Amino acid sequence: MHIEVVDQVTEENHLDEAWQLYDEAFRELNSLTVQRHLMYDTEFKEVMSDQRVQKYLCLDDGSLRGLSTYTNNLIAVPLISPEYFQRRWPDLYVQKKIWYCGFVAVRPDGQHHHAFAALVEAMYREAADRNGIIGLDFCQYNDDTRNMSRVIRRMLQRLSGNVHAERMDQQSYWLYQFPSAA
Repeated sequence: MHIEVVDQVTEENHLDEAWQLYDEAFRELNSLTVQRHLMYDTEFKEVMSDQRVQKYLCLDDGSLRGLSTYTNNLIAVPLISPEYFQRRWPDLYVQKKIWYCGFVAVRPDGQHHHAFAALVEAMYREAADRNGIIGLDFCQYNDDTRNMSRVIRRMLQRLSGNVHAERMDQQSYWLYQFPSAA
């Protein structure tokens, strides 16, 4: 397995395969979480063609095993507030030393752990080599069932020996139900 970093994923370099992998990785979450986790095909293609966002391809014998998006151009990330990062880490923000991981998708086969680890390590090295920081998000379902915050922290501790992790924010979705509607 090896990681290839590209500015665009096109028809010539795995676009259809990338969509299929992404769709398989996130489709189920749409029925398990309130916020949609699966981009529409058109949104996905926009991200894959956006040169401000790096695409990390985990390839094995020419076959796509994993895909992630990563950028230090925070304006390119939908649904996050670059101003938050600018206020919290003004020096790092100006220096473009804050990276954001949009998603990590891996094939659900026997190699998915290796692909996930390879993608995380490649993105970590990009930020660590520049003394930067990394932001990412995952839903409560993934944290509760897959322990994502703990898994990522442990992976990064193995790579760096020292990592500080903090929850930046949390959003809750509430439902108010009335007895007559039940």
